[in-house]
Amino acid sequence: MDKYEVIKDIGSGNFGVARLMRDKETKELVAMKYIERGRKIDENVAREIINHRSLCHPNIIRFKEVILTPTHLAIVMECWNQNTKEKWQRLENFGMRHE
Repeated sequence: MDKYEVIKDIGSGNFGVARLMRDKETKELVAMKYIERGRKIDENVAREIINHRSLCHPNIIRFKEVILTPTHLAIVMECWNQNTKEKWQRLENFGMRHE
């Protein structure tokens, strides 16, 4: 976790929180989703990670890495930026919705 510095919290839900982080070396902004660990959660997240790693499409936010701590999984993803917003707006113009 020393690789990243916290910029701000960007969301929370039933399973954890999401934070905007900055890579200390490259200065790249990323989104980090913290999920409290547990056997069932670990199994589901492992499946999600395997599936997400195989996806490569300009309209899908890219998976970067997973960091394991004794209590949490931290999923590091490409950060939502202006280009990403523009992609969603184009999709919504065609009647598609994001989750």
